[in-house]
Amino acid sequence: MSDSPPLNALRAFEAALRLNSISLAAEELNVTPGAVGQQVRKLEDWLETKLFHRTVRQIRPTAEGLEYGARIQGALRQIDDASRTLRRRHQKSVRVVMPPSFAAKWFSSRMSRFLIANPDTDLHVGSSSEVNDFNRDAMDLAVRHFDGVADTLETVLIYKARAAAFCAPSYREARGLESPADLARATLLNDTLHAWWDDWLTAYAGFGADECRRIRRIEIDQTPLAIEAAIHGQGVLLANPLLAEEDVAQGKLVHLFPRAVLPVPGGYYLVYPRWRALRDQARVFRDWLLEEARDIDKRE
Repeated sequence: MSDSPPLNALRAFEAALRLNSISLAAEELNVTPGAVGQQVRKLEDWLETKLFHRTVRQIRPTAEGLEYGARIQGALRQIDDASRTLRRRHQKSVRVVMPPSFAAKWFSSRMSRFLIANPDTDLHVGSSSEVNDFNRDAMDLAVRHFDGVADTLETVLIYKARAAAFCAPSYREARGLESPADLARATLLNDTLHAWWDDWLTAYAGFGADECRRIRRIEIDQTPLAIEAAIHGQGVLLANPLLAEEDVAQGKLVHLFPRAVLPVPGGYYLVYPRWRALRDQARVFRDWLLEEARDIDKRE
């Protein structure tokens, strides 16, 4: 028997432990459940230790399995990261993941500028509201909407979170919206991911809780859908000005009360791991994106 544990068996065990399932581990590793079970038993034989309690439909780690898993998971992540970094070091590509609203309403119109300036770079853009794991997912950078606090990541602010009122020009005229208090006769489009209407109405219309509750609302759980609803005259939207600027420039939306912009927690941040050096093309994309963000501040 070899003096080193079988690597495939280590991977099978780690996946089964992390996912608490042989079948899910098999799906992740693209093998059959039987193959995962065989690899785990192979590792148990090598260790001469039982790693899981098994029943007909589930597995449960033993105390030794939990302890062993905790010690090897970091090492396996290091192996994966070192391998991906070496493989991708000379690739002229950038992989970035960003929230769907940021990708659709701000980044998409600027993407061509990066590609024109860097014609040899392959740009891969993923759109997800999930918090991606740099240890697991193949990406160089990510844009996240959060408070900017992350011990293992470099975080660079792109745009602070703000809440401002927008609607279609025809809706403003039809409802006669001249001041924040006029919103009492409007329909509020409430983006449930960024629900700041009560705070905004209290700050700028002077409404109390009862007055806020009496205003008709439509609850929408996707920011791009809420923006489209406002464009089509369904009501007044409270949104980050960053996401509405292009529709305002095209005359699809109007910024109702430019002085009534509420600072709210969080913001859009560019993030990447502190423990991994950025590849050359990723650094180029980072610098370009932050320059685009500085251009926003200049206009404001």
